[in-house]
Amino acid sequence: MNRIGTLLAVLALLAGAACRTSRPVWSATPGDDTTPGTIGGILRTSGGDPVAGRRVHAIPVGTSQKYTAVTNVTGGFSIPVPPGKYRLEPELREGETVLRDPGVMDINKSDLDANREIVIRP
Repeated sequence: MNRIGTLLAVLALLAGAACRTSRPVWSATPGDDTTPGTIGGILRTSGGDPVAGRRVHAIPVGTSQKYTAVTNVTGGFSIPVPPGKYRLEPELREGETVLRDPGVMDINKSDLDANREIVIRP
């Protein structure tokens, strides 16, 4: 009976250790704050059409540094960035304006912040 109790206690501890704590379970670079997170999303027009071949910049709040990706045929983009607070800025053509953007995002180490949408008016 004592063995069963010990076994159950060990299993309970292991199950609790497997719960997600919003941190990576394992990191190839422990203590490295530059391990990137990812900002992903779509650039589209107010009519719902994807905007392909445009640069989208992730700009850390308070700096002028830029991390850039180019949208694919569906308007999708994916930008690896170090941890920090970011805003998105699409490349605009003459007469275009941004109607909606995701605002400031807080990206942590190994985060995937997907499904961000930027809508522009042509």
